[in-house]
Amino acid sequence: MPSKSGRATRLPVTDLLFSPLFAFFLIELKSRKVIHVGVTRSPTDAWTAQQLREATAFGIGPKCLMRDNDSKFGVGFARVAKTSGIEILKTPYHAPRANAICERFLSSVRRECLNHLLILHEKQLQRVLNAYVAYFNQARPHQGIKQQIPEPKAESMPSSHACEVISYPVLGGLHRDYHRSA
Repeated sequence: MPSKSGRATRLPVTDLLFSPLFAFFLIELKSRKVIHVGVTRSPTDAWTAQQLREATAFGIGPKCLMRDNDSKFGVGFARVAKTSGIEILKTPYHAPRANAICERFLSSVRRECLNHLLILHEKQLQRVLNAYVAYFNQARPHQGIKQQIPEPKAESMPSSHACEVISYPVLGGLHRDYHRSA
């Protein structure tokens, strides 16, 4: 992660049989890019530590990482962060603005994706969230970064003549992504 700071957060999800699932996200604060997503039925300290290992592979990681005060971010998570050279910062109590970027992202995931789908199992939720994160990072403009996209595409500038716009379905048509034809 090229930025100096990131944020780890969790999202509880209920499947079709009312069993709990949990999603783990690591978000780069400056660009709003979602770096990593993981899904499990039972989040533990060991599982969240493994998610941090996977998100910061090859020594690429933030200098500091904000997290909330959840017990799932325990000793194992702290040990992985320390060996990776990441300083852990806890979200202060009663400070709603400290977590604003993640709360906005989690509400976007629910409003734009999960509220429209029935989740059957862990693997389906992982696939859906991976597709949404790809859309979120590569196609969806963000107000907090002046309507920019976290991972801008390297497209050539179109000439002055009119180009056809092509629409691509995202998440089975739940969203649309638009590109200019060549």
